[in-house]
Amino acid sequence: HCNFEFDLCGWKQDETDDFDWQLRTSSTAKLGTGPATDHTLQEPSGHYIFIKSSFFQLPGQKAQISSPVLSRRNKNCKVCEGVVIIFYYHMYGAHIGSLIIYQRTTLKHEKVLLNLTGNQGNFWQRKALTLSGDGDEDFQVVFEGIAGKGPKDGIALDDLTFSREC
Repeated sequence: HCNFEFDLCGWKQDETDDFDWQLRTSSTAKLGTGPATDHTLQEPSGHYIFIKSSFFQLPGQKAQISSPVLSRRNKNCKVCEGVVIIFYYHMYGAHIGSLIIYQRTTLKHEKVLLNLTGNQGNFWQRKALTLSGDGDEDFQVVFEGIAGKGPKDGIALDDLTFSREC
């Protein structure tokens, strides 16, 4: 479970993407660029990770953050038992880009689990995704944010949790 209150909890920024997810609070955010509070504490001082379109990113540029590697060799982490990732997202603005979540194996095979584009509303939304069970390869879950066209638009993530089996 990661609520981002202290750090990234083992989630790693991709070094081959165009820019990074930022750890931040609503109290440090500019008006109109993200949620009024985090999801965990429901307070402006609570933390979450965020990307925003700005003059520094071009539309279509990507930011990726990856989970720690999950092992298929762990007998308690069999995907057939309904292993899921649960998370909360906030995507609000007229020119929001996209949020793509996928599962990537150690051999770089990728499977898209969710693809959201555009304004999803000015509130935190919960999503639970079942992880696929192809093969015996270890894997990671990757959150990819794609910059939109407006400088006040952004995508926020909070409370990323893998089901207890992992």
